[in-house]
Amino acid sequence: MKIASYNVNGVNGRLPVLLRWLEETKPDVVCLQELKAPDEKFPLAEIKSAGYNAIWHGQKSWNGVAILARGREIKELRRGLPGDDEDMQSRYIEAMIDDVVIGCLYLPNGNPAPGPKLDYKLAWFERLTNHASKLLEYNLPVVLCGDYNVMPADIDAYKPERWINDALFRPEVRAAFHNLVAQGWTDALRTLHPDEVIYTFWDYFRNAYGRNAGLRIDHFLLSPLLKERLLAAGVDRNVRGWEKTSDHGPTWIEIK
Repeated sequence: MKIASYNVNGVNGRLPVLLRWLEETKPDVVCLQELKAPDEKFPLAEIKSAGYNAIWHGQKSWNGVAILARGREIKELRRGLPGDDEDMQSRYIEAMIDDVVIGCLYLPNGNPAPGPKLDYKLAWFERLTNHASKLLEYNLPVVLCGDYNVMPADIDAYKPERWINDALFRPEVRAAFHNLVAQGWTDALRTLHPDEVIYTFWDYFRNAYGRNAGLRIDHFLLSPLLKERLLAAGVDRNVRGWEKTSDHGPTWIEIK
């Protein structure tokens, strides 16, 4: 099974790019972030024409997450992250596909930091960590993937010294990520490519993509049952070079 994660940065505005990528790579499962569309504006007809079923959790102008499956049934398990009934931001959706639990997430950016946005990010991270712990208790194959908005280590940022005070790289944010992983999760890309410079995001400014001045902020965390079933992991970097594309590249794994 090939599972991909893609911050599409506007599902309708980038729809030609998304459909081209789906046709060229044909992943079995796709987790999308930053739909930037309310539920009624999700392009279901076009997604279905491409051969995919879909569930989604949209929001007007901001956020939004979706899970697509090619020729497979999607059983929705959860819409929204537990722990705060007043949180109206559409950042998490969870489903079971072929007996694998898939959690698609879009973690808050947190800037400017310090401030309320960083506080919200850390609180969201804590809620994610609590929910992830409960998922592990079920002893099922689980994938938690998406845009985590965190670079876990210096190797994950081009010129990391420039990011010291950014909410994607602050010590407390990286500590939250490592605390989550320490529950028993496997960082798929870093496990298979421990010393390789791999980025998943390149800013639109200053020719960042051309200079490969990127960040690794999109991650796959695998539960213990999937660790030994991990076959491959990578980034479709070339998609970032397409016209009118997202500032993220699709990230993917293959599992037995």
